[in-house]
Amino acid sequence: MANITIDSILERALMGYDLSASEAVILLKQTHPEALTAIQTTADQLRQKQAGDTVTYIINRNINFTNVCEQHCSFCAFRRDDGDEDAYWLNWAQILEKTTDAVRRGATEICMQGGLHPQAQINGKSLPYYLKLVKTIKQEFPQLHLHAFSPQEVQFIARLDGLEYSQVITALSDAGVGSMPGTAAEVLDDDVRRVLCPEKIDTATWLEIVSTAHKLGVPTTSTMLSGHIETPEQQIGHLEKLRSLQKTAIEQGYPAKITEFIVLPFVGQEAPKSLRRKVGRDQPVLADALKLMAVSRIYLGNWIPNHQPSWVKLGLEGATEALKWGCNDIGGTLMEEHITTMAGAIGGTCMEVETLQNAIATLGRPYQQRHTIY
Repeated sequence: MANITIDSILERALMGYDLSASEAVILLKQTHPEALTAIQTTADQLRQKQAGDTVTYIINRNINFTNVCEQHCSFCAFRRDDGDEDAYWLNWAQILEKTTDAVRRGATEICMQGGLHPQAQINGKSLPYYLKLVKTIKQEFPQLHLHAFSPQEVQFIARLDGLEYSQVITALSDAGVGSMPGTAAEVLDDDVRRVLCPEKIDTATWLEIVSTAHKLGVPTTSTMLSGHIETPEQQIGHLEKLRSLQKTAIEQGYPAKITEFIVLPFVGQEAPKSLRRKVGRDQPVLADALKLMAVSRIYLGNWIPNHQPSWVKLGLEGATEALKWGCNDIGGTLMEEHITTMAGAIGGTCMEVETLQNAIATLGRPYQQRHTIY
C-alpha cells in the first residue's frame, strides 16, 4: 500500500501539482532504497523541467565583517564577545582590500554578513555604520552586486535605531545593496528556534522582513539549517512558509521575490556541547541532506526553481551528488568563509572556478557562470 501512495504522490508532482504538507512529510519519512530512488528520480526530472540541464555557479566573495555578536545561538561556533582573544572587526581598509582582491579574481558579487556588534555604530547610530560598509565597496566598485545583511541584521539595526524594517531596507537598497541573504532562517518553527537560537528573531518577524524586502524591490534567497533537532514535520512546515511567501510575492506582483533555496546541513563539530549532545554527531549525514534536497525540489520547484547545495558543509563531492537530487546550482567560489569553517566543516573555504566546472563536468552537464539574481 505504501508504495502506491508514494508513487501517486510523485506522479502528482510530475504532473505539475503542488504537494500538500502531509504528502511531503510521507516522502521525507521514506527509508526504503526503492522509495528513495523514486524520490531522487522525480526530483531530477522536475529540476530538468523547471531549471534545465545547465548547472550554474557564481564568482563571489564572502566578507564576514565581524565575529563579535550580542547573541548566543546554540549552534554557532563563529561568534565571540568583544575583547575575546580571537574576536575581530574589519576596518574600512581591510574591507576594501578583500573586495579589490575579489574583483581581481573575477567576482561579480560580494556576500556580506556579520555578527550583531553593538558598537558597530557611527555617531551613536547603527544604520550609518551599515550604510558606510555598503558605500565603502560601491564607491570603489559600482559594478559589484552586494548581497548583504540577513533579516536578523535588518531587525538589529531597526531595533537599535528605532526604525521600521522598511526604512532600514530602503536605506540599504538606496546605498547599493542588491539583494538580501535569506539566512537566520534556521528552521522557521518557534519551538525549534527556542532551543537553537532563543535570542534571534521569531518566525513571523523573519517572514515579515523578507516579504517587506520583496515589496520594496529587494530580491532575497532562502535557506534551511537542517539535520539537528527538527522533525520532518517541522522541515516541511519551513518549506510551506517559504512557498507561501513566494506565492504572495508572485500573486501580489511584488517587484522582487525569492531567487533560490539552499539547504544548509548542520555541522556540529565545534558547536556548543549542549547542542552537540542533543544532535549526537559532528558532520552532516549526506543521505539525509540529499533526501531533503530532493523533497524540497518537489515541494518548492514550481515556485522557487533554483536550488543549491552547500559545498562548504557537504564537501564538493557531496554537493556534486546533490546535483542529481534536484539541485541546479553549485553556489559560489566564496574565496573565504568563516562561519561554517569555524563550526568544523570539512568543505574548505575557497573554490576555484575551474574546480567547480570540473565537478559539474563529471555529471556530463553543461555549466555556466551566473549573476546573483539568475
